[in-house]
Amino acid sequence: MRLRRHTAYSHEDHHGIDLAPMLDFVLNLLIFFIITAVFVKELGLMVNRPSGQTVASGAEATSILVTIAANGEVWLDGRVVDMRAVRPNVERVYAANPRVGVLISADRTAATGVVVEVVDQVHLAGVNNITFGTN
Repeated sequence: MRLRRHTAYSHEDHHGIDLAPMLDFVLNLLIFFIITAVFVKELGLMVNRPSGQTVASGAEATSILVTIAANGEVWLDGRVVDMRAVRPNVERVYAANPRVGVLISADRTAATGVVVEVVDQVHLAGVNNITFGTN
């Protein structure tokens, strides 16, 4: 008498493609992209653009205007100031009104170093609401 060989998996029970290897592969890809997405850092400068509305007459001003001329002069609210005087002046106005912001308007040909120094002085004065005037 001949013995038949019985297997746990017979050809009659197989009705499709085994998807387990494909699902493992897709899961590995998903894990890879999630892990690599965590390490991607976007470089950029967050800039709040000024709105187009004007302040009504008699209303309290909501920003300190700092203008940087092409020759490197720093103007604060219509008067020329030294770079070392930017921080104390901004601190004085900010102490009187903590909701105040700073609007920096620099000439296109102004040195970038001067603009960065002004931004640093404003940050040291405790103001984080800085906007840049553009055309």
